[in-house]
Amino acid sequence: QRCWDIEAIFGNIKHNMNFKRFMLRGIDKVETEIGLIAMAHNLKKVTLAM
Repeated sequence: QRCWDIEAIFGNIKHNMNFKRFMLRGIDKVETEIGLIAMAHNLKKVTLAM
C-alpha cells in the first residue's frame, strides 16, 4: 500500500503550482529542479501556518 500523503503533495504541486514537466535534462539537474520545487512548497506551507 502506498502512503496517501505523498499523492496530495504531488497533486498540489501539479495543480496549484502548475508544474507539468521538467525544464532540464539529466538526473542531477532534475534532482536540483525538484528540490527547488519542494523547497517552494515547504516555504508556502510555512508562510500559511504563520
